[in-house]
Amino acid sequence: MHDDAQWKDKLSAEEFHVCREKGTERAFTGEYWDSKEKGMYNCRCCGEPLFSSDTKYDSGSGWPSFYQPVNAEHVEEERDTSHGMIRTEVMCKKCGSHLGHVFEDGPAPTGLRYCINSLSLKLEKEA
Repeated sequence: MHDDAQWKDKLSAEEFHVCREKGTERAFTGEYWDSKEKGMYNCRCCGEPLFSSDTKYDSGSGWPSFYQPVNAEHVEEERDTSHGMIRTEVMCKKCGSHLGHVFEDGPAPTGLRYCINSLSLKLEKEA
């Protein structure tokens, strides 16, 4: 979609690090980790709708957490063995942006916790 130079022009240094270099923001520091505002969380890079505030919950992890994406076709999952761990990375299917990881310790109805970086998201608030 874009090369690194174009992404660097569009994103802040922190956003680029998380979204394009698979970085992670520090827990309890992101814009949305404790947000209760209603709306749609879109991909910061391409604007694809990813998560609804209706599925957001406080996981205690310090990152925005959701129990399911708004549409499973909008996210892509891949095995991540970095940092000596085995995890499942979550990316925006449309542009490949790194979003975070999904874990199997979430609430009903899915039992999943999509642990997502605030820097990967842009909240489109309900009117």
